[in-house]
Amino acid sequence: MRRLTGLSEKIFLDRYARKHEDARRVKAGDTVLALLKDDAKFPVKEVVEVVSRDGDSVTVKTSDGELLQTTTGRLTHPIELSPEQMWDRLAEAMASVERTPAKQVEWERKFREILDDWKLVPGGRIAAGAGASDELTLFNCYVVPSPHDSRGGIMKTLMDMTEIMARGGGVGMNLSSLRPRRAIVAGVNGSSSGSVSWGGLFSYTTGLIEQGGSRRGALMLMLNDWHPDLLEFITVKEKMGEVTNANLSVCVSDSFMDAVKRDLEWELVFPDTKDPDFDELWTGDLDAWRSLGKNILTYKKLRAKDIWHRIIGSAWKSAEPGVVFMERYNKMSNSWYFNPIVSTNPCGEQGLPGWGVCNLSAINLSKFYDAGKRDVDWAELGKVTQWSVRFLDNVIDKTPYHFEENEQNQKRERRIGLGTMGLAELMIKLGIRYGSEESLAFLDKLYGFMAREAYLASSRIASEKGSFPAFDREKYVQSGFMKEMIKAYPEVGEAIAKSGIRNVTIITQAPTGSTGTMVGTSTGIEPYFAFEYFRQSRLGYDKQLVPIAQEWKDANPGEELPDYFVTAMELSAENHIRTQAAIQRWVDSSISKTANCPADFTVEETERLYELAYELGCKGVTIYRDGSRDVQVLSTTDKNGEDKGAAGKEQADTPSVEPVAAERVGAIKSDKAAEAVSSSSSEAVWAALEATVTAEASPVAAANTAPGVDRQYKKRPSVLRGATYKINTPFGMAYITINDLDGSPAEIFLNVGKAGSDVFAMAEALGRVCSLFLRYGDHGEKIRLLIKHLKGIGGSGAIGFGVNRVESIADAVAKALEMHGDNEAAGIEAEASVSVEDDSSREQNYSSELKSVEKDMEVASYQEIDLCPSCGSATLINMEGCKQCASCGFSKCN
Repeated sequence: MRRLTGLSEKIFLDRYARKHEDARRVKAGDTVLALLKDDAKFPVKEVVEVVSRDGDSVTVKTSDGELLQTTTGRLTHPIELSPEQMWDRLAEAMASVERTPAKQVEWERKFREILDDWKLVPGGRIAAGAGASDELTLFNCYVVPSPHDSRGGIMKTLMDMTEIMARGGGVGMNLSSLRPRRAIVAGVNGSSSGSVSWGGLFSYTTGLIEQGGSRRGALMLMLNDWHPDLLEFITVKEKMGEVTNANLSVCVSDSFMDAVKRDLEWELVFPDTKDPDFDELWTGDLDAWRSLGKNILTYKKLRAKDIWHRIIGSAWKSAEPGVVFMERYNKMSNSWYFNPIVSTNPCGEQGLPGWGVCNLSAINLSKFYDAGKRDVDWAELGKVTQWSVRFLDNVIDKTPYHFEENEQNQKRERRIGLGTMGLAELMIKLGIRYGSEESLAFLDKLYGFMAREAYLASSRIASEKGSFPAFDREKYVQSGFMKEMIKAYPEVGEAIAKSGIRNVTIITQAPTGSTGTMVGTSTGIEPYFAFEYFRQSRLGYDKQLVPIAQEWKDANPGEELPDYFVTAMELSAENHIRTQAAIQRWVDSSISKTANCPADFTVEETERLYELAYELGCKGVTIYRDGSRDVQVLSTTDKNGEDKGAAGKEQADTPSVEPVAAERVGAIKSDKAAEAVSSSSSEAVWAALEATVTAEASPVAAANTAPGVDRQYKKRPSVLRGATYKINTPFGMAYITINDLDGSPAEIFLNVGKAGSDVFAMAEALGRVCSLFLRYGDHGEKIRLLIKHLKGIGGSGAIGFGVNRVESIADAVAKALEMHGDNEAAGIEAEASVSVEDDSSREQNYSSELKSVEKDMEVASYQEIDLCPSCGSATLINMEGCKQCASCGFSKCN
């Protein structure tokens, strides 16, 4: 057996290998997965060998020989220890639905051939469930119909969502069927809390569901561009604790984009809920309601550009909401004539009708390089593509169905989603730089070839087994996608005309975050994040090296990687979008793809990027601006913050990433750093930072520093003059003191929150780090850079409006620095101050200044807020005499 190693083995054993129902059967010599650190956010699991056991007490040995004591309750006991065992199981399971024994034997052999060596990598649910359990769905994700606009309808959708997630599936839904906030609810003499409020209920429930002990539930919430709650939906994640466990996307129409382009007004509307047929006929489809001649109420009129700018601004701040060009999606969709797309799955790559499902697997392109010809092995790729279509079509007949509606819908349209991973690795082998003009031509050829082979294969299966029941020969080929396909490949049109087609759609580009990492290649269609990086997941904290880059370095010691070794953040955001558009041409569903942007990417640049995606024919767009999220799965820095990657220039990953993966992503926190902050030991932080500065200023450090870099650190004199700025923040009133040295800011003190709180500790740390930065070097750009990198940082809430809007404590510091250069700024008070102190008296002055402002803090108009030590959200408040988290339910009294 070929055992996997490292993180690949951990992922395989944890997620996909068949397992014993419990670990009480373990015996000496067994390989198991042990939970060594039980932490909700940062657990640690390791592959270990059982040495001995005594009842439930077990002694295990780690890979480095360390002996540890644990219990059977912390062990996962796999039956399968190698991929070969899983491949045998999957090939047999998928072939078992063939109609004759001879066909079963034939296709078990063929499926086993394409599974071997990871040429076809089945979707996670298929890998975990096929042939292993009659309870686990083989479909990754579902879309449920928009909730019926009633209490009973909402509860039914909640129950359906819960059942699907509990069985391992993610869920997407469109909330546009729900009446807007403050709309009248007849019969109860009240008004609605609105679609966004109900979305919070679905989000909260998602956070409670653990899927088979292996992952959290995944949820996508969408809202159409005409809904009156649109602005609230766009900005809901700026509020604390309302929607924390869902991805958000706005469904944008062509008419809305036209209104943006022409600077027209846009109406936010909803059907007249007093209509006697409302309860029976309203489904969330505004066009269908309008076609019945029913009344539609206009709630407000806004400039389309204002709405668009709100979407862009929120995406710039936090990577959400994403945008799906839903009207375009339906025009391109092969199911346009009988089953409209209403939402996407949680990662956005699969648009689906109500009760639609994701049936996913990926071809590993890295396995199709012909080294002799220095080209793609086109013949082998064509064969694997064709056989993979049959593999996925058989999943439809093999999977258990827990909802009759899912079975009826899927067997009516037989939707599959064949995608790819390993694209970046293949292109490196070919010497093609990802994102270049050469690469766009190559991608058009590659994905066009695969689409052709997949469609011809589906047509051949139809000649044997029949077309999908909803197939209409004339209407099917009128979709936007099929027109493009038949124009490029007339033989596909001829095959469909003769034999029909087995599957309504065939191609989907999913993120493949976990499966791609397990296999050891680049995920989805993304470039590599970096060639050396650190990965934080529920399996622990792991250092990863990209084999193809390491092999080149070993073969070429001392040389830089060639330019075709490119990482996500080395590409321009525009190159990301152009790559997505090139592949989208040959994808009948959609793509999970993130345009990575540097931290200083502007709102205006973000707007241009979104509009470029629309112009190039993309079905959706999501960006990730480096640093716009506070949790990240991948990082080029280790736990000590040291950059280890070849691409460590303010880089971030794509949402494959468990995407969040896609997971959607931000900056990683280490356990030690979190512990240091939560302990409020700011003096230790200050001492460590001072020691670092002293070391860097030493002659030894200077000898190792590039010429021309100023490493001078300015010691603090006894007397400094400055001003104190009083600014309201989402955490309460902040008193920000800026003291000058030689006419320029050199020191910042921050007082916000009560002494002993995490907010106070973090604010104090921010002030000290800013002070170190200001007193370190003399290149004259420090104030501008500090403002640039602090301004606009968004947390979980905001306060104020217009120019006085404050997004976070960091944003308040940026505003104070701006005002420090212009004390005539209106609306915020500046008080002159004199600071006479030395470093040794710093703590006493912090304490005395805090006491002087605590009275103001106590009577402020906000409730005191702190950070939750369990989930990290800024939602810890005093309730019923105890500090409790409004987000995850944590209580300091329990």
